[in-house]
Amino acid sequence: MTATPPATQHKIFSPARVWAIASNTLLELIRLKVFYFLLIFALVVIGVLFLYRDIFQDEFQSLKDGSLGAMSIFSLLLSILPTAMLLPKDIEDRTLYTILAKPVPRFEYLLGKFLGVLLLLFIAVSLMSLVFLTVLFCRMEVAIGEATRSAHGALLNERLSAIQHDAFSESLLPGIFIVYLKAAVGASITLLLSTFATSMIFTVMMSFVVQIIGHLQSIARDAAIETVGITHLSKIFYMLLALLIPDLSAFSLVDEMVTGTAIPFDLFAKTAALGGIYVAVYFFVAYFIFMGKEL
Repeated sequence: MTATPPATQHKIFSPARVWAIASNTLLELIRLKVFYFLLIFALVVIGVLFLYRDIFQDEFQSLKDGSLGAMSIFSLLLSILPTAMLLPKDIEDRTLYTILAKPVPRFEYLLGKFLGVLLLLFIAVSLMSLVFLTVLFCRMEVAIGEATRSAHGALLNERLSAIQHDAFSESLLPGIFIVYLKAAVGASITLLLSTFATSMIFTVMMSFVVQIIGHLQSIARDAAIETVGITHLSKIFYMLLALLIPDLSAFSLVDEMVTGTAIPFDLFAKTAALGGIYVAVYFFVAYFIFMGKEL
């Protein structure tokens, strides 16, 4: 029997090779000290706790609003900046040529790099969530202690129930997952831009521009509908626009999370599915562009 040439064997999709690239990418990003963002985030959350404690009456709502806002901003920065430097850094260090010469298919290389960023985001959001939930729990315990000293009987039970509901609502964890998903969409957009961008700075700038347009898209669409109305042509235009630039306002479930309103499962499922579709579409478009890129 004739042995299969090594080059042919490498053409078969290998999860092990993808995982190796993803884990190496994660280690490279950690060495860049991107987790210093988490230290800043922890300081922001603690600062929000002490700042809002005496200023606002509903301190739990204010604490969640400030902390989740900071989490969204830091996860967005972590999704754009590391992703924007992946391809330019590997090309500059000639690491890309070494990996592809083994030979590793471009799909596995790009998928591994992207999964490395998603792992970084998962760890970062998990650690930020841990800091946030710890601070929230400590503040809840303080509030419970204050209520215990000032109320008794049925009034005490009512206050304790209200405090626990205000601090930890059932929409909190699904909302945190949406924050992660929104960051993953941002990473996929940045990866797509980096496949044809001329520089890392251009990629970063365009990624932030897309983020701004994505958040304003629904406002502009509603204003246009009120002014012009809905036509078949406008429907097609809005669908194409939503495909090219994601409607990021669809991921803005922070208000429900903060106020303690339960996020309906169908809304959560639709938002999660939309995020998954955006990530998959942008990744595969990035792959097709990367396939035709001369290296």
